[in-house]
Amino acid sequence: MVNKLNTDRDAAPLYLQIKTELKRKIEEGDWKPGDKIPSELELCELYDVSRITVREAINELVWEEYLIRQRPKGTFVLDYQQKGSDKDYFTYVKSFTYEMNESGKKVSTIHAEVKKVKADQFLAKQLNIKLGDEVIELKRIRGLVNKKPVFFKTYLTYKPNLSLQSNEYYGSLYEKLKENGIILTNIKEYLEAVRPDKEVQKWLDTSEDTPILKRVRNAKNHKGDFEEYTECYYIGDSYRYYIDLILK
Repeated sequence: MVNKLNTDRDAAPLYLQIKTELKRKIEEGDWKPGDKIPSELELCELYDVSRITVREAINELVWEEYLIRQRPKGTFVLDYQQKGSDKDYFTYVKSFTYEMNESGKKVSTIHAEVKKVKADQFLAKQLNIKLGDEVIELKRIRGLVNKKPVFFKTYLTYKPNLSLQSNEYYGSLYEKLKENGIILTNIKEYLEAVRPDKEVQKWLDTSEDTPILKRVRNAKNHKGDFEEYTECYYIGDSYRYYIDLILK
């Protein structure tokens, strides 16, 4: 039996409808902690959608700690006692907004600038595009009350449906992308201590001697047709960066 989804033009994206349905099953107790949920292929048949759509719904529930993947066994409802514990079987990579909200702090964007630019050799390599292709450049200052700000410099694969209005990017970037049907699931990051260059000094209103923690993120969606490259600059004495590691 196929569960019909709403395909009207104004309806929520299919993956969000599936996510809502799966989340309801967990919250209402139809699926209990430790239960194995149907496979991706079974869910594809149940909702008559592609595997990519099902996977996007599951990825969000894994991110929100409703589900946990245990390869090669399958995907299971996460026991609430496991949430955030060192028994998790995956690594969390969290957005700045998510990190702050998780700690009970409200983050805001102080300033944002967005425009289309041509990819130079460096950006072409980072985004897996051709030299000269159009990309979206987004620069933002974000922070907390009574806390030194963070400078975000982001480059995105150009998509005509993504807004070039700065006021559209004062909230979470990833929520904005989700509104446009884009979910980034393959993410790599690294951290390094750096001296701020002239651009970073200007945006953070600091000097060249200020210790800076640079966080670099490369991310892409399942299809591989949308990628993100972001550099985040944190003033070193104002932030700590926490990582939940895989338990081997």
